Amino acid sequence: MESHLLLYILLLIPAFASSDFLITHVRNIKKRNADNDLVVNGIEIYSMKIDSKITSRFARNVVTSRAVNRGNTHKEVFFDVELPKTAFITNFSMTIDGVTYPGTIKEKEVAKKQYEKAVSKGQTAGLVKASGRKTEKFTVSVNVAAASKVTFELTYEELLKRQFGKYEMFIKVKPKQLVKDFEIEVDIFEPQGITELEAEGTFITNDLQNIIKKTFSEKKGHISFKPTLDQQRTCANCSQSVLDGDFTVKYDVKRTTPNNLQIVNGYFVHFFAPTNLPKLPKNVIFVIDISGSMSGREIEQTREALLKILDDIKEDDFFNFILFGSEVHTWKEALIKATPENLDEARKFVRGIDTEGMTNLHGGIMRGIDMLNAAHEGNIVPKRSASIIIMLTDGQPNVGVFNTEDIQAHVKKAIEGRYPLYNLGFGYGVDYNFLEKMALENKGLARRIYPDSDAALQLQGFYDEVSNPILTDVELNYPENEIQDLTKNSFKHFYDGSEIVVAGRFIDSHQNSLTVDVIGEGANDALSYTTQQDAEQTAKAFQEQEYIFGDYIERLWAYLTIEQLLEKRTAATGEEKENLTAEALDLSLKYKFVTPLTSMVVTKPEDHGNQDGVADKPIEAEAQAVTAFLAPQVSYLYSAAPTWYTSVDGDPHFIISVPQKKDAICFNINENPGAVLNLINDPVTGITVNGELIGDKRRNSDAKIQNTYFGKLGIANKHLDLKLTVTPEKITIQNGNEKTGFSWLDSVTLQQEGLTLIINRKKNLVLKMGSSASFVIVLHQVWKKHPLHQDFLGLYTLESDKLSTQTHGLLGQFFHPIDFTILEIHPGSDPKKPDATMIVKNNELTVTRGWQKDFKRDPEHGVDIPCWFVHNNGAGLIDGVHTDYIVSSLF
Repeated sequence: MESHLLLYILLLIPAFASSDFLITHVRNIKKRNADNDLVVNGIEIYSMKIDSKITSRFARNVVTSRAVNRGNTHKEVFFDVELPKTAFITNFSMTIDGVTYPGTIKEKEVAKKQYEKAVSKGQTAGLVKASGRKTEKFTVSVNVAAASKVTFELTYEELLKRQFGKYEMFIKVKPKQLVKDFEIEVDIFEPQGITELEAEGTFITNDLQNIIKKTFSEKKGHISFKPTLDQQRTCANCSQSVLDGDFTVKYDVKRTTPNNLQIVNGYFVHFFAPTNLPKLPKNVIFVIDISGSMSGREIEQTREALLKILDDIKEDDFFNFILFGSEVHTWKEALIKATPENLDEARKFVRGIDTEGMTNLHGGIMRGIDMLNAAHEGNIVPKRSASIIIMLTDGQPNVGVFNTEDIQAHVKKAIEGRYPLYNLGFGYGVDYNFLEKMALENKGLARRIYPDSDAALQLQGFYDEVSNPILTDVELNYPENEIQDLTKNSFKHFYDGSEIVVAGRFIDSHQNSLTVDVIGEGANDALSYTTQQDAEQTAKAFQEQEYIFGDYIERLWAYLTIEQLLEKRTAATGEEKENLTAEALDLSLKYKFVTPLTSMVVTKPEDHGNQDGVADKPIEAEAQAVTAFLAPQVSYLYSAAPTWYTSVDGDPHFIISVPQKKDAICFNINENPGAVLNLINDPVTGITVNGELIGDKRRNSDAKIQNTYFGKLGIANKHLDLKLTVTPEKITIQNGNEKTGFSWLDSVTLQQEGLTLIINRKKNLVLKMGSSASFVIVLHQVWKKHPLHQDFLGLYTLESDKLSTQTHGLLGQFFHPIDFTILEIHPGSDPKKPDATMIVKNNELTVTRGWQKDFKRDPEHGVDIPCWFVHNNGAGLIDGVHTDYIVSSLF
C-alpha cells in the first residue's frame, strides 16, 4: 500500500508543478539536511574564528565562538579551547543575549578562599587542565534558554621561541561539529623582514591544502584558512568534521646582523641570533636509569634513541655512557673521542643495555659529573668545547643517597656552574619538581618524556635541540645607569637555530636610544658584537598599526619576566622564594596574566543551575595532580592521585587508581581482628600477598565498628621459594630453609638472586621479587602508651603491569583496566561530600566523593587522595563478596 501511495504522489507532481518548483523543493530539502547537520544536542555553533596577531615574535590569539540553542528547552553550551602550555590566558568573556559576563583575574589564594565553600559543595567548575604534551585545555559551559545566543571569547598570549631556525605557533583546531562560518586568520609583522612562511595542519587533506591562503612580503605575512561546510565534512554526506588536529605556522626573519633591538615607550627587546658560525665540539655524558622499572618498552625505546643519537655524534665530539640501577656502571673510564671505531663499539654496548635493581640516581649523576670534571682538568677534551650532561630516569632515587635535597646540594656543588645539566623524566613516576629544580640550579632544564610509542623520537628530538652549540658563556651587556628590570642576560650555551631574547625598561622612560655589547666564546676565538638602536628607527618600522596590538614590547617584557621569575622560584627557598613569588604575582595581576600564582574567576548567570568557575594555570610538576571531572550537566573540581598505583592502608582503606579516568575508587573492608585477607595472587609469576588484621588494644565502646589494621603482611614467590614476613617489629626473609631477620631500626640494601630489599629506617621498605611488581610497605608507629591504637602497616603496589592478567585478590583484581561512569552528582548527608551514581561492572552503586590518606611518601601526615567511595565492603565493585578473600594463613 505504501509503495502505491508513493508512486501516486510522484506521478501527480508533474501535473501541477513546474520544474522550478521541483528544483526549489530539492534545494529546501538539502538546506534542511545541512541545517540538521549543524545542530548537535540542540546546539548550533554558527561561527568560530581564531584571530592571531604576531608582532616581533609575540603572539596574541583571540578565539571567538558563537552558538545558539535550537532546542525547545534550556541547554548546556560548551566552549573548549586547547592552548599551548607556554601561553598565558589574558582575558575571557561570555555574552548571553547581549549581557556580557567577564572573567576576573585574582590572586590564586584569594580566588581559592572565595570559592572553596562552593567547591566543597561541588558548585564550581575547574576550567583549565593539562590535556596533552604541549597543551592545556580551557573548558567552560553555560546553560542558556531556548533560542538564546551565546558568544565566548578567550584571549591568550605567548612569546614564540625559535628552534631549528624557525619560529613556530600551533593552534589546536577541534570544533567537534560542523560550523557554518569557520576561520583562522594570522597576521605577522616583523620589522626585520620575513624570509619564509609556512602553514600546515595535521588534518589537512589534499582537498583542503588549496584553502590555506598564504602571502608574505617584506615585513608582513598573512595566512587564512576558511573551509566551507562541505569542505569540513569527513565525506560527502557525513555530518562529522574533518577539522581535528594542529594547525601550525612557521616562519623566520631576515638577519643582516646577529642583533636586533626594538624600543617602544620606555621598554626595549633585544633579539640575538648569530648565523654561519662554526659548531663547537661537544662533550656529552649520557646518564641512564636502568632500574627494574625501566624494563620492557622503556629500555627498548631508550636503546633505540641512543643508537640514533650515536649516528648524529660528530667525530670532534667526546662522549660516554653511565648506567645506574642499584649499582653504577660506566662504558669507559673516561670520555673518549667519537671516532668511527669508538662509535661502532658504543653501538654494541648500547644494544646490550638491560635493566637491573633499584634507582641509585645520586651515584649515577655524581659519577658523570666527576668524569666530566676530570676530562677538563686533564685536558682530555678541547678547551673550546661545550660540555653537557643528559640524565634520563623514570623513577625516584631509592638506593644510596635518596634524599632529594641532599642530591641537589651535592650536584650543585660538584658542577659549580661549569656546564648545564638536562634532566629527562620518563613517564609520571618521576618527582618532576625535583628534576626541574636540580636542572635549573645547574643552568639546564627538565623535560618530560611521555610514555608513548614515539618516546624514542622524543628523546632524540631533545638531543637534536642541544646537539649544535656554537657559542658558550654568552653575555649581553647594557649600560647599568640606563636600564632596570632586565630579564636574564647570561647564557651558558647558544645553540644553532635558536635565539636569545632579552627585555628591559629604561630608568628614564623618555630615553630613546640604546647601545648593547654581546660577548661569547666561539669554536675558534672569543667573539664580540656591538649594536645601537633608537626609538625613531623602531617607530618607522612600526607604522603598520593594524598589525600591532597595544604596548606589545611592554607586554613581551612582562611575559618574559614572569616566566623567568617562576623558573627562579622553582629552585629558590625561604625569603628569596617569597620575594620572587611576590614580584611575579604583582606583574601577573598588573598585566592580567593567568599564571601559576593567579586565577581567573568566571561568573555566570544565576538561572538554569549555572555554576561559577575558576581557571588556574597547570604546571608540569603537577601534570597528573589537577584535573576537572565533568559529568552530564554537572562539574566537580578535585585533585586526582599524583601517581598511579593501588594500595591498602589505614583501617584498612583500599585505594584503586583508574589512570584513564585520572581518578580513584576507594572502599573499606570491615572484618574481625585475626582474619587473613588475600590481597594479591598471581599463579603465573608465583607472587602472593596476604595480610593479617589486628584491632585496637581495646574496643572503643562508642564505635559501631571496631577499627582494624594490617599488623602482619606475608609476601611470597613460590617459584623462587621466597617468603617475606613483615610486622611493625621486624622483617623476616625465608629462602628455602634459611631465615634472615632485620629490625625497622636498620638501614639495609640487600640484593640476592631474585630479591631486592631496601629498608629505610623507621619509615618504609621497598621490595622486588624477580622481575615482577615492586612493593612499598609503610610503617605506622603510634605513641607506645596510646590507650587504643597500636603500630600497623600499609601496602603500596608499584609496576603492577608486570604481574600477569590472571592476577586476582582484593587488590590484584584491579591491576587489570577497570572503567566506570559517574552520573547524577547530588548533595549527600555530609555537605562536603556529594553522593553520585556509579556504573561499574554492570552494577549501579551509590558512591560518595571523599578522601583517603596516601602515606607512601609521607608516613606521618599522608596526602589526601580524592576518590569515589564504594560502601558496604566494596559490594558491587569487588568480584564476589569480601568474605571470599579470607584465607586460613599468611602463606
